[in-house]
Amino acid sequence: MTARVEQRLRHRRRVTGRRAVIGGVSALALTGAAIVTTSMLGSAGAATTWPEARGSKAVSSTISVSGTYDGKLTKFYGSGALGTSGQDEDQGPVFELADGAVLKNVIIGTPAADGVHCLGSCTLQNVWWLDVGEDAASFKGTSSSAVYKVYGGGAKGADDKVLQFNGAGKLVVSKFRVENFGKLVRSCGNCKKQFKRTVVIDDVDVTAPGKAIVGINTNYGDTASLRHIRVHGDTKKKIKTCVRFEGNSTGKEPKELGTGPDGTSCRFTASDVTYD
Repeated sequence: MTARVEQRLRHRRRVTGRRAVIGGVSALALTGAAIVTTSMLGSAGAATTWPEARGSKAVSSTISVSGTYDGKLTKFYGSGALGTSGQDEDQGPVFELADGAVLKNVIIGTPAADGVHCLGSCTLQNVWWLDVGEDAASFKGTSSSAVYKVYGGGAKGADDKVLQFNGAGKLVVSKFRVENFGKLVRSCGNCKKQFKRTVVIDDVDVTAPGKAIVGINTNYGDTASLRHIRVHGDTKKKIKTCVRFEGNSTGKEPKELGTGPDGTSCRFTASDVTYD
């Protein structure tokens, strides 16, 4: 072998070695990126842990909100006239939101009174209820164009309803978690004034025990769409998905008509609800 050929072979080995190292680093970087992405995109869109309060505040009279109220993860709890966690329908709320208001980064502790009232379109972002009183939130707007958004957050310990839909319009619940509850969303079955209501529940974690994910009144044209619902601890599927009622405005107990998807009022398929 000549000196020139030997020199070329040594050069080729050095280049190949460098390419191997560079290729390994690139592959490692790509693999690392994939691992990070996978860990960030968990199967559950809802938060995986309950937040820790950054201070607490007693509330003896309802806090009225217009614009945006950022609680900065303070825990608010009722006192005085609001110091109850019972099922009294006449309780006042801890927060009352004007049309278009935003309530975010709030923890509602015990006693919770009647939680949050929305008088029109509203957004509840990263709001948590540690022990639901009468209801976690009630939506009361009378406009058919009203939109209520519940994004993030969670609730537990609801003897009956979590989100009470009394008004008109559309309620969208996403990236929420609920534990130990009666009904996640209920379209009012016997309010004195009734409306057509639209419910969308997407990317939500439901943990047993519970009675129903949503209840609607088909005779008023209500619809409920369920997507990416994950049910935990209910292998026997005792929690009803979408319950259809015949509502009324007389105060009587509404009649249950059926449960499960029907393609008209309860809009989802079996694959939209998973169990573990």
